[in-house]
Amino acid sequence: MAFSLDDHRYMAHALTLARRGIYTTQPNPRVGCVIVAGGVIVGEGWHQIAGGPHAEIVALDAAAEKARGATVYVSLEPCNHQGRTGPCAPALVRAGVTRVVAAMKDPNPAVAGDGLGYLAREGIAVDAGLLEDEATRLNAGFIRRMTQGRPRVTVKIAASLDGRTAMADGESRWISGAAAREDVQRLRAASSAIMTGIGTVLADDPSLTVRSAVCDTAGRAPLRVVVDSSLRMPAMARMLGLEGETLVAYAGGAPGTALEAAGAILVRCQGDDGRVDLDQLLRDLGERGCNDVLVEAGPALCGSLVASGLVDELVIYLAPHLMGDGARGMFSLPGLDRMDDRVQLQILDLRRVGDDFRIHARVRRETP
Repeated sequence: MAFSLDDHRYMAHALTLARRGIYTTQPNPRVGCVIVAGGVIVGEGWHQIAGGPHAEIVALDAAAEKARGATVYVSLEPCNHQGRTGPCAPALVRAGVTRVVAAMKDPNPAVAGDGLGYLAREGIAVDAGLLEDEATRLNAGFIRRMTQGRPRVTVKIAASLDGRTAMADGESRWISGAAAREDVQRLRAASSAIMTGIGTVLADDPSLTVRSAVCDTAGRAPLRVVVDSSLRMPAMARMLGLEGETLVAYAGGAPGTALEAAGAILVRCQGDDGRVDLDQLLRDLGERGCNDVLVEAGPALCGSLVASGLVDELVIYLAPHLMGDGARGMFSLPGLDRMDDRVQLQILDLRRVGDDFRIHARVRRETP
């Protein structure tokens, strides 16, 4: 299918609308929709919050009778199943649209092409694949969960220019500048969960909350996840007294009655080595509807995730100072004997954030 310049323009607008839901739609995908009749946009909308109307319904309500005979541009295949809200594909048929252009098919097995198939059977012209790469990027975590049963994992690290994340005694405030720390709040707000290790909790007692007024999460607090093999989490940890839920993943240790009384969710994920099975934990988070997990942890947990092949992306803030050989590094990884064993990365973006540089990279894999 050869798409026109107008097709590209309207789909790009639909994707721009979809991005407005980046902080609020979890666990649902971010979706935008534009309805065009006679070369004019007559209705548009985006999925704003889980449980609310889908983008297509918002756009149809805006277009009203003008939707009849119109073309619909939507960043994700319209659904044809009953979920928390009604199906969108039959609503498009009832509205009398004549063409639907989708950026990508829905990876959700409950949809998986059935929405577009239904529209085609009802006599509506259907095209898919326009700006698919952009649409895939926007919902990478949702796609990962739907296709592999686990969320996308992004490791965030603040480091000196010589790759150090803390002094030898653990002191780390503040390595990066204020602009970088504000940028991290956006990463947190766009995530379903924020993961850290028990070492970080014991050393820093972090809150792991979204503190920026710029990031309107519509009251949705990301799940806090603590990897704590021996169940050393203090019942008085600051995060347990904050809004939102805290999940503690453990492998062994005494029953956590005090932790449960303090509001923690305890999940046993015991691996063969007596530590938390990280793959099992991520699959548990996938079952809980987590699309994107942001890891803010020390070198031990970050290294374990990388070594296990569970990290999808890295966001590294490099500050313009040096901390020396005695300071802690970014990852605790086993030594390599061959250059071929290196963890290969693809740089997605490199930009200045305040006085720091932000590197956004994807871990290269033979299979997605």
